[in-house]
Amino acid sequence: MPLILGFTVASIGITPPGLLNMTAAKLSVRDGRSKALMFALGATFTVLFQTYLAVLFAKFIDRNPEIINLLQEIGLGIFVLLTLYFFTIANKPKKPKEELKMKSKTSRFFLGMLLSALNLFPIPYYVFISVWLSRNGYFFFNQSYISLFVLGAVIGSFLVFYLYILFFKKKEGEKPSFLITNINYIIGSITGLVSIVTLIKLINNNLG
Repeated sequence: MPLILGFTVASIGITPPGLLNMTAAKLSVRDGRSKALMFALGATFTVLFQTYLAVLFAKFIDRNPEIINLLQEIGLGIFVLLTLYFFTIANKPKKPKEELKMKSKTSRFFLGMLLSALNLFPIPYYVFISVWLSRNGYFFFNQSYISLFVLGAVIGSFLVFYLYILFFKKKEGEKPSFLITNINYIIGSITGLVSIVTLIKLINNNLG
């Protein structure tokens, strides 16, 4: 039961286009499927720790709303910077030689870990979900339930990344689509939207 819950919760949370899955799709087209999979593995590795910590400290965090606000404030700053990056630096012409140096599988794995670590929103997401499930009798805060829930979340996250990688795999000789050509702007729009939503939430919380 907790394995299925973790899988379902992760799949629902990560399926909408976001920074991580759209970056995985971009890498699949630009650098190849194997490097995109390494990125996905790195991102999923971080998801494992984020989910475990979120569930482990769910009760404490739920009883201290100021911690959620702090995470949102940190996330706001990060996503504003990412928005600026994808609308400016990421769209500047790159020198071919310099780009080749950055395309190792190892660098993609750590890039996945880094971007996933910068994305703090899964923490309050899993906190809310685990507390809600616990209050409704579907989840218990013991080690076996926590471990299976986290394992399910890891499997669900990687599966969604993999589907994005497969879906955006460009066929040989095919002209890049509008989505692929403008993917940096799409990712920047997503991070910008997240920044706006987070800012509104913080303003409402402070006014409330």
